[in-house]
Parts: sequence; structure tokens; C-alpha cells
Amino acid sequence: MKFSKFEDRLHEKLRDDDYVVAYLEAALENGGVDEFLYALREVAIANGGVSEIAAKSRHGRESLYKSLSRDGNPRIKTLDDILHTMGLRIAVTREETDEPLAANV
Repeated sequence: MKFSKFEDRLHEKLRDDDYVVAYLEAALENGGVDEFLYALREVAIANGGVSEIAAKSRHGRESLYKSLSRDGNPRIKTLDDILHTMGLRIAVTREETDEPLAANV
């Protein structure tokens, strides 16, 4: 697959662990779930490819491409498997608000 110079530079940066974490957090915070999934796909491409991540996470390559698209809707278990394969994990943090959690339910 041929990449543009921008994509080449991005993929080079996405081989750095700290950059990956910041990149994924920014995608989720600023773009929501759709952008997060696409960003996770870019991380996979930069670090061996989606095929390699699929094999290591025991998911089909085509299924993983679909899950990691902007229109993807992976199960939480699939997402956890992908992240675990990359050395990452799902974490829950409190949204910035002054209201107690019970008030948001």
C-alpha cells in the first residue's frame, strides 16, 4: 500500500508508545468513537498491519478492517482483544463535571 508523505510521517510517529496513547486519547476526546476507531486502525497499520493484529488477536482480517472503520461498531470484547494485542487496555475515567455520578444517571 502506498502512503502519502503525511501518512508516512504519521505512521513513523505511531511507532512510539507515548505518542500512540496521546493520539488515541485525542481522537476519542475530540472526535468521538468513530474517530477513535479510525485512529486505532492507523496505529495497527503503523505497527505491523491489520493482518498481523488480526492474527494475534484471533479475529478475521476483514472483520477487523470493518470494526476499525469510522462506521465500525465492534463489540467491547473485540476492542479489548485488539487493544490487548497492542499492549493497551480499556480504562474508564470520570467526565469533568461538578455533579455527582448519581445525578447523571
